[in-house]
Amino acid sequence: MNDEKMDIGSTALVLIDLQNFNTTRELAPHPADRVVGNCVLLADEMRNRGGMVVFVRVLMGELLALPADNPMKKPGTPEPPPEAIQFSPDAQVQATDIVVTKRQWGAFYGTNLEQLLRRRGIDTIILGGIATNFGVESTARAAFDQGFALVFAEDAMSSMQAEAHEFACQNTFKVMGKVRSTRALIDAFQAGTGDA
Repeated sequence: MNDEKMDIGSTALVLIDLQNFNTTRELAPHPADRVVGNCVLLADEMRNRGGMVVFVRVLMGELLALPADNPMKKPGTPEPPPEAIQFSPDAQVQATDIVVTKRQWGAFYGTNLEQLLRRRGIDTIILGGIATNFGVESTARAAFDQGFALVFAEDAMSSMQAEAHEFACQNTFKVMGKVRSTRALIDAFQAGTGDA
């Protein structure tokens, strides 16, 4: 991918954990409604041009929990209700989209995501979702190790702390790939397909 255009045929949009338990959180620096709205814009553009759209969800009740100083799930925490792990209706997941289910932060380990991408000839992944420094970053690190080019939709992801999001976007992600706005990516889609 260059900054002017993008080949939709070899690019996949992978959106992480746009589930109710995440989209109802207080997020920073971008609020959840803006993140989801930008993810929808990107997904619509990809679908309209025949691109691959992947929604990743985590099964919270099966999420790996190892000893930690500050675990995400405190001992004795009840399991989330079934509606909490459903995709947010605002994410507008379509029947033609691919859904990948994971049981850890990253979307590659223990899933068929790599196989789905390779069979479609995908070499570039655009990432968005919640949370920047957990599911998105874990997925990005695995994708980078497997040789996928990475593009990060900065305003289509967010975290629980603005500092965590900004550190990942300004430091880690710029070493691994390209960090762009939703608008810049849509412009690149249009340039890549010959549209105005």
